[in-house]
Formats: sequence, structure tokens, C-alpha cells
Amino acid sequence: MKNEDLGHLRKSYEKNTLEVSHLKGAPLAFFKLWFEEANQHPEIEEANAMTLATLGLDDFPKARVVLLKSFAEEGFVFYTNYLSDKGMSIDHHPKVGLSFFWPPLERQVIIKGEVEKLTADASDSYFKSRPKGSQLGALVSDQSRVISDRSIMEAKLEALQIEYQNKPVKRPDHWGGYLVKPFCIEFWQGRPNRLHDRIRCQLKSGNWIIERLAP
Repeated sequence: MKNEDLGHLRKSYEKNTLEVSHLKGAPLAFFKLWFEEANQHPEIEEANAMTLATLGLDDFPKARVVLLKSFAEEGFVFYTNYLSDKGMSIDHHPKVGLSFFWPPLERQVIIKGEVEKLTADASDSYFKSRPKGSQLGALVSDQSRVISDRSIMEAKLEALQIEYQNKPVKRPDHWGGYLVKPFCIEFWQGRPNRLHDRIRCQLKSGNWIIERLAP
């Protein structure tokens, strides 16, 4: 295969600046401001799409995109199959990385955190809010398992659609939410000449230590 030289792919980041003072000592509140800007930006379709990095059972890191479903001072919430690769990885090593990248704003947020499962009541509440098709999808898919053909899932979904046509879908025990409790949040703002603004927030003894990093 011919070497594909991508050295010419570059751009200058010139839209915004970032100072330690902008955070006002409250990184979660600042994340909310950045997230709201991203969510309202016409060129950003899914501001809540985030990369989740875990350490697998094979001790290799793995990253994939999942959707942030809520956040508060306690941390960041997403939902998945507990028996999936990511669920098994979290059980094995309950420390993860999250990252958001919003190119039109030339911004990135990188998070380190420890993970815990949400309560069954919290997972039930969110599951009930999902469209019925998504609820049935959680029953259909043995996530991350090898299957011989897509038709197996489609046949199972068709059967479940008939079974649950006139009754609610109960959340399966193997599906639910996780809370990522952050202990490090880094805000990255692109700047000209690759002299990007990087502000790191580390939680130590209940207080956020906020520092500027060299790009």
C-alpha cells in the first residue's frame, strides 16, 4: 500500500481564547457554558457525542463514541449494555477517559474519571423515556457478541414488536447507566501557531486546582 502523506492537512485556529480566570474556579459550571454553546451551534449536530476510552480485559485501551445523557456537579452520565465490551472493561478497571471535540468552535474537553453504576431507579426512569424501538433494541442486541448474520437481530426485533405491541417494555437487568465522577478536566482552545490554550483542573482534597499547561 502506498504511503499516504497527510502533512499538508492543517489549519490555523483563531476563533477564541481561554484564560484561567474564565473558569471562575468552577470547571463543571464552565463545562456547562461550553456545552450550551456547542449545543446551540448550527454546525454541530450532536454536541453530546463523546469519546469514551476504557482499559479492556486484554489490557489494551479502546475508545468509542457514546452519547452523554446528563451531567451535573457529580459528573457525566451515559447508558449502555453492562455486558458489552465497555461494560466488562469498566468492571475490570473503573477509571475511564472522556473527550469532546467541537471543531466549529475549535474546542476540546478531556476528562479523567472514576465510574459507578447508577441506581436501578435512575436507569429505569431513563429507559422509560426512550422510544419503544430503542427499548426493544436493548433487548435484541447481545452487544459486542459475535453473530452470524444481521437477519438474526431483525427477526428477534420483529418478534418482540409483536410481543410488546400493547404493553410496556421492562428494562433488562443488563442495561443501565453509569456516572463518571471527574477528578481531572482539561479545557483546550485552539490558537494560532499551535500555541493552544490548555487549562487543567484537578480535584484534590475536595478542591479544584486550576492551572495553565503548555500546548
